[in-house]
Amino acid sequence: MTSQANSAQHAAWAHAPERSNLLLLRIMVWVSMRLGRRASRVVLYGIAAYFLLFAPGSRHASEDYLRRALGREPRWRDVYRHFFTFATTIHDRIYLVNRRFDLFDFEVHGEEAMRRLLASGKGLILLGAHLGSFEVIRAIGWKHADLRVAMVMHQGNAQKIMAALAAINPRAAQDIIGMGHVDSMLQVRERLDDGTVVGLLADRTPGGEALRPARILGADANLPVGPFRMAAMLQRPVVFMTGLYLGGNRYVIHFDTLADFSAVAREQRNAAVDAAITRYAELLDQYCRKAPYNWFNFFEFWKSATIVEKKAS
Repeated sequence: MTSQANSAQHAAWAHAPERSNLLLLRIMVWVSMRLGRRASRVVLYGIAAYFLLFAPGSRHASEDYLRRALGREPRWRDVYRHFFTFATTIHDRIYLVNRRFDLFDFEVHGEEAMRRLLASGKGLILLGAHLGSFEVIRAIGWKHADLRVAMVMHQGNAQKIMAALAAINPRAAQDIIGMGHVDSMLQVRERLDDGTVVGLLADRTPGGEALRPARILGADANLPVGPFRMAAMLQRPVVFMTGLYLGGNRYVIHFDTLADFSAVAREQRNAAVDAAITRYAELLDQYCRKAPYNWFNFFEFWKSATIVEKKAS
């Protein structure tokens, strides 16, 4: 299989039909902010049931993933819980973006190590995944006025997310950097230089990007190389971050040191990127097993994972 075909398979999620629109989102925001989190959560049961019954592709992908993460054959209630957890994190985004942190119980691990790296003055790159809620970083960023956070996204996704965030809270859309512009890397560098934490998700790509196989949940899956190369080129420290939903109003936020490219020589860059991808995959594996219903890649993530780009020797 060619690298182009493999990349296209990895990006299949990007072309799936939209099941929501801005009008629906605005209605959901209005209902959620007026009825409150507890009352408006009723609709989530219907959303999870809809995906369980009428989204066979997503259901099969969920079953494949849960089989690996749980180490057993998933039951229908496991798949339902998986969809419900996903719907919950999307719903909670409304409150997080509107700074309603009082509604949640946050437990944080590794914040001191993250802040020590940030104190170096070189900024910090946070690499996350579609695992739990990356939005919970706002709880830390807005709780501590000195911690500024910006998100990097592929241009198509950035436009959708900015429109969605503007429907929730117009100020939040200012924290998005869209990749694909001539000055995108310059914007990232400028944010890092002024001490901003720059976050991006590194477990999938909309296509056209080099991929590399990594072992996750007992099988090879392809991960995009781009986020790791960007961190290496910018010579910044990198931390893995995830906000896992534990039920009710509880989230646990984990920061784990991933790599530090600050002093990596050019000739050692490929090897350092390889090591960072391996470490990232290990952390994904660890947290998928720890909180199995928090993984939100509803496509054939492990399909035809072949070596697309040779690892550095």
